[in-house]
Amino acid sequence: MSKFLKRSAKGAGVPHEKRTSNLSTEVMPLPSKVILSMGQHIGAPAAPAVAKGDQVYVGTVVGKAGGFVSSDIHSGVSGIVDSITTITAPNGAKQTAVVIIPDGEQKVDPAIAPPVVTDLKSFQDAVRASGLVGLGGAGFPTAVKLAPKNLDEIDTLVINGAECEPYITSDNRCFLEDTQYILSGIKAVMKYLNIKKCVIGIEGNKPEAIDTMKKAINFEGCEVKTLPCRYPQGAEKVLIENCTGREVPFPGLPSDVGVIVMNVTSVAFVGKYLETGMPLVTKRLTVDGDVIKNPKNVEVIIGTPVKELMEFCGGFTEEPGKVLYGGPMMGNCLADLDQPILKNNNAILAFSKKWSHTPKMSNCIHCGRCTNACPLGLSAKEIVQAYQNENVDLLQELNADLCMSCGTCSFVCPAKRPLAQNIALAKIMMKNGGKK
Repeated sequence: MSKFLKRSAKGAGVPHEKRTSNLSTEVMPLPSKVILSMGQHIGAPAAPAVAKGDQVYVGTVVGKAGGFVSSDIHSGVSGIVDSITTITAPNGAKQTAVVIIPDGEQKVDPAIAPPVVTDLKSFQDAVRASGLVGLGGAGFPTAVKLAPKNLDEIDTLVINGAECEPYITSDNRCFLEDTQYILSGIKAVMKYLNIKKCVIGIEGNKPEAIDTMKKAINFEGCEVKTLPCRYPQGAEKVLIENCTGREVPFPGLPSDVGVIVMNVTSVAFVGKYLETGMPLVTKRLTVDGDVIKNPKNVEVIIGTPVKELMEFCGGFTEEPGKVLYGGPMMGNCLADLDQPILKNNNAILAFSKKWSHTPKMSNCIHCGRCTNACPLGLSAKEIVQAYQNENVDLLQELNADLCMSCGTCSFVCPAKRPLAQNIALAKIMMKNGGKK
């Protein structure tokens, strides 16, 4: 098997629906409580560092990282710890959570101060202490990403500003509202990791963001690249190829081709944290959908119940059929509106029962559109068939575990077959040693 997969596919032309792109970010008032999950990242969950009745402040560590691939959790409010409880994560797993009742005073933790950064290690330590994880959706701890084993081979920083999911415009607002933090964050990463080149990738449907960044760049080695408006343009491997011409091998990581990828919101936070020392306690996200009364871009305290965020946006015009964390292509359904905002949420979308209705499935017509559209050249039809036959060896041959769950195959399927959902189950079966 070649270490490279077919990359001739072009993805899908999904609707943009960027209705909130011109809406400035609004700051949501304090919620009645915050629910801070200890599992807001890839890797080991954090362990509660507080107990019921404890006083906490804005920026206080309430959850300590559970290992190297993990992240601290900080309070975004001052108040009293109400309880240590268990909540259900978007993937159905049970997670420990710290519930805090705000006192309304928003006193900042006395320990908060800009970090002293003088070299690579102190920079990496600062990023780790900030609680930063990938804010584009994956939630991978950023300090780990900024410590590749082959650092001497890294020559390019790619900033992911594609924002290819329909409806979501929070990254676009970041470009327009946090321009200087983006640039200072990029400068810091390039300086301390000794990276000579930076490419900022932005889809062409965000002309104001492209123009703003081109005018603002004031140092050598950084450029803006206008990307085609084609989903999933923001997928890591797709983005790297379109920004640098380099193809990440399978299996492989961006560092294998000399690249580190950071979401634009993540790198902007780095710039802001180095200046203020305030850890990751708030998040800008888009609230939209056909049943949202007042769509907005909102800066919200992490841990805010989704129900209170919906109320801030005027509530629903009718009972929603589905409410999503994230976009319609890769988002997860909320079990209920008591779920909290997480670090890596970039949108909450609510759709009517009509818009969220699952279309009737018919038989596969063997048209090949799923394979032709897959950005990694995977054969969705064959993978699903192998899954249904419980053929793990064939799943491995077909590289089913490479699927990034972008949903393109399901989107383009004329038979409306749940290809992406079945491939996700196939990946679980592979991990379980062949058991469904």
